[in-house]
Amino acid sequence: MEKARLDLFRGTLDVLILKSLIWGPLHGYAITDFIRRLSDEVLLVEEGTLYPALWRLESRELIEAEWGLSENNRKAKYYRLTTAGRRQLQHEARNWDAYAAAVGKVLGATRLDSPGDPA
Repeated sequence: MEKARLDLFRGTLDVLILKSLIWGPLHGYAITDFIRRLSDEVLLVEEGTLYPALWRLESRELIEAEWGLSENNRKAKYYRLTTAGRRQLQHEARNWDAYAAAVGKVLGATRLDSPGDPA
């Protein structure tokens, strides 16, 4: 079965970026690679989407950046989580879990309940 590329819901990319940085600093390509690999090649983040998200997270002080050398000895900007970023990730993960559970209940419905019916 061929895998379809899925567009990210608004705001989802931010939490995926924060999650990718939980284990330590990464440069842009490594962040997109993390998301792509862990989503089984379904979520593909383009540069034109990634870098505005990184700038947005940096301006909100959820991540910090500094220049370093990549694995192939090239200059690269590395991003890392701040304390505020870790708190935001926890908050967003809880929200995502609640959202996914609610959607799952609706999609898993096997009958149409009337407003007065017991659950």
